[in-house]
Amino acid sequence: MTKTTSPLAFVDSFDDERTGLPGIDLPWLKTLRRDGIERFKGLGMPTPKLEAWKYTRLKPLEDTSFQPVTDEDGMAALDHVPSLLPDPGGRPRLVFVNGRMRPNFWIEGDLPDGVHLDCLRDVLLRAPDWAESYIGSLTGEDAAALVQLNTAMMDTGFALRVDPGVIVETPIEVVYIGGLTDRPVAYFPRNLIVLGEGAQATVVKHHVGMGVGAYFANAVTEIDIAQGARLNHYEVQAESRDATHLGAVNVRVAKDATYDSFTLSIGGRLSRNEVSVRLEGQGAHAGVNGAYLMRGSEHCDNTTRIEHLAPNTSCREIFKGVLDDQSRAVFQGRIVVNREAQGTDGHQLCKTLLLSTGAEIDAKPELEIYADDVKCSHGATTGQIDETALFYLRSRGIPEALARNLLVQSFLGEALEEIADENIREAFTNKVLHWLPAACFLSEEWRDA
Repeated sequence: MTKTTSPLAFVDSFDDERTGLPGIDLPWLKTLRRDGIERFKGLGMPTPKLEAWKYTRLKPLEDTSFQPVTDEDGMAALDHVPSLLPDPGGRPRLVFVNGRMRPNFWIEGDLPDGVHLDCLRDVLLRAPDWAESYIGSLTGEDAAALVQLNTAMMDTGFALRVDPGVIVETPIEVVYIGGLTDRPVAYFPRNLIVLGEGAQATVVKHHVGMGVGAYFANAVTEIDIAQGARLNHYEVQAESRDATHLGAVNVRVAKDATYDSFTLSIGGRLSRNEVSVRLEGQGAHAGVNGAYLMRGSEHCDNTTRIEHLAPNTSCREIFKGVLDDQSRAVFQGRIVVNREAQGTDGHQLCKTLLLSTGAEIDAKPELEIYADDVKCSHGATTGQIDETALFYLRSRGIPEALARNLLVQSFLGEALEEIADENIREAFTNKVLHWLPAACFLSEEWRDA
């Protein structure tokens, strides 16, 4: 029998001065990294023995021995950048390849004054005091093991700061490209998004895999939204079939501010999206929505927690998924209403469509309410394609494969409608169309019928 080495063996020999880590000359960051690695070692890798990981096992990390990425990995040859949105033109875009920022693909775009967008390395070099005040401020000492690991190993990422009152009308796209290496690698993006009072911005993150081979992306994003500000935060996880993608988003929302998000998961051998939102001021609102489309033996986990900590806050959470073959999905959504959060309005819904008998969904919607003047609802349903609706479409001459695709599109439509930006919603819809197994565009004849 061949002895399998630890998939994260490099953690045991962690060096906070390792070449390639940004900010190695900052004492506060060294301390943060050391504390993170010690806490990670104390907690250990998550296992199904933990309630939050009951339905997800990190088997890809047990099967593969990963190594930290190098600068050479980041220079992998690319003939194009798989952008989610149309031709960037004047739209800003950052591109990372295997955790390394590629300046030749960076488009500065037409950002207004008062918007500061940089890669993590440059932020730590130019504004270390600002970075110190935010890195780790939302995750805290009690963060989960994989967040602690990211804190220790953070080697890439971006920071966006929007000054008070500034409105960024153009979406900002950040592309993370994984793969194209000759060995399994791991990288650890750390992102910061900070909106000043009354500011508005839209950020689109696109995680995409190219080539073949395994890689591990452990990403953490910290978001701070000041009073009256609004952030639209959209993300596509389209990693390659052997990739492991673990993402955590921690958000703080102040009075009368809005956090609106949508995550589309359509790839990766294993993916987990954790979203934790704290509604800390009156009138704060969070929209935490998403869709997942899995096939083969892919596994997708969406775990969310929305905490209502002030009166008259609201949230809306809709997740819809489609599972085929032997794929599996997990939805764990919890809405917590603090005792002081009177007047809370919360809604949560998860629906999953199973296209095969081998697919499986584990859904656990939860409400934890300590206030008495609230309006909260939650639910989860699972089913198959409506045979009556399928028969009706086929009776009108629509081929069965196309009819099934139309029903899938209709099913996912409720979730996609949560995307406020029409152009981004169209881009996400196109991703869904390309995932479907057969041609799914109606002919002109049927459009006019």
